[in-house]
Amino acid sequence: MQADYLIIGSGIAGLTYALRVAYHNKDHCVVVVTKGNKDESNTKYAQGGIATVHDRNIDSFEQHIEDTLIAGDGLCNEQVVRMVVEEGPARLQELIDWGVQFDENNTGEFDLGKEGGHSQNRILHHKDITGYEIERALLLMVEKAPNIQVLEQHYAIDFITEHHTKTQKKNKKSEITCFGAYVLDAKKNRVKTITSKITLMASGGSGQAYTTTTNPLIATGDGIGMAYRAKAEIEDVEFIQFHPTALYQMPQESPAFLISEAVRGFGARLRTAKGEFFMRKYDTREELASRDIVARAIDTEMKISGDDYVFLDCTHLDYKKFKKHFPNILKKCKTLGIDIRKKWIPVVTAAHYICGGVKVNMDGKTTIENLYACGECSSTGLHGANRLASNSLLEALVYSQRSYLNSIGVIDSLSFNEEVPQWDATNTSQNKENILVTHGRASVQKIMSDYVGIVRSKRRLLSAEKRLRLIYEETEELYKESIVSAELCELRNLITTAYLICEFSLKRTENKGGFYNKDFA
Repeated sequence: MQADYLIIGSGIAGLTYALRVAYHNKDHCVVVVTKGNKDESNTKYAQGGIATVHDRNIDSFEQHIEDTLIAGDGLCNEQVVRMVVEEGPARLQELIDWGVQFDENNTGEFDLGKEGGHSQNRILHHKDITGYEIERALLLMVEKAPNIQVLEQHYAIDFITEHHTKTQKKNKKSEITCFGAYVLDAKKNRVKTITSKITLMASGGSGQAYTTTTNPLIATGDGIGMAYRAKAEIEDVEFIQFHPTALYQMPQESPAFLISEAVRGFGARLRTAKGEFFMRKYDTREELASRDIVARAIDTEMKISGDDYVFLDCTHLDYKKFKKHFPNILKKCKTLGIDIRKKWIPVVTAAHYICGGVKVNMDGKTTIENLYACGECSSTGLHGANRLASNSLLEALVYSQRSYLNSIGVIDSLSFNEEVPQWDATNTSQNKENILVTHGRASVQKIMSDYVGIVRSKRRLLSAEKRLRLIYEETEELYKESIVSAELCELRNLITTAYLICEFSLKRTENKGGFYNKDFA
């Protein structure tokens, strides 16, 4: 196949980019590949909303910028922060124009929520399923665009670069160039060679590297793994944001059900199993402190008490208003026999968001020519050491636009590489030992959860690195011998991302934001 634009991922980053480039030139072919169903993405599971400065009477760009910088703990790129915050309102309006519906109050104004780390109410949301609503609206728009083709159940294996071409010639500057990707059609069990002029990676996060995560099963660090193998620059992956309040269940489901941060913004309080409020010990903002602080406080309290969870107390909240704002959270609690008017909700921390990823400039360009990255798989400099709540969807919108503007300026000067070879499966056979894959995935998750969680140490990191290296070597050997499968490729990317998190963690010498090494305390 040939595509002017090849987009990997069908979340908010990939779909908004697809719409932009498709509208710009209706003669251009736009192909979106997604490993699951087209609506399955990290975006779909985003509950909270989008942070933007909407009401200038109570809020300002400077306040949003300051809140973001404080959360990022000194490691944000201030120029990027200012750009994203100031361009946010225009990008949000585009979403509204595309049909996304945000909740309004009794006066017809947007019902602006408040979350941890924010100094003002600035979160636009659709009940407690904002991401689901965004996916719904964007997919409807994509279906109306005749030059956008969405390939479901298609798994991107690797980017095609000079390493794969017949001549393997590099340009004068010895730069690496992306010519498309090898993509597995999971339904037909065959690999397609898709060449493209421009490729956008919008593959989402890597939460499945951990046992407990709010991320869907597809979040296996594919973008980071693929980009690393293609020799793109990776940065800041040691900064893993753990959400403080995932619903505790036995047995634990994956993804873990998220109790939105907006619930704490609504007034919910954290308690120990003994009923004691504890956040005052850790931050004067208490439950509305940034996520790294709240998550670490919960982790500390659980270690002190030996309990498997803490509680979120909603019993004092206005039930009718809670039901209006959080209907799905209420419904989930009811299925577990939890009446929030009488019972506290058991919660645990869960891997939620990777703040680093594939390094991009302010136009979304990676260090590989003609390869852009957008959304959670990228590292823009916006989040620094810790993402401010509800800034992720905002970042995806702004960088989708920036990537679009840059790519339409160069696409007419690009051509397809005619020397790209077809996928070579010579000397491979069907893997009949799938237990090696399933056990490998479970092992990676346990290693990361036990050794590379909220609190780390040099000894734990070295132990994790040693164990991951062994699994990596076994997996690479299996990969070379086997007919490719999505499960095997996911494991390959999961191990690569996990190993990089360990490597970057060992190199960091001070505690910042979401990174905490007890040796530095």
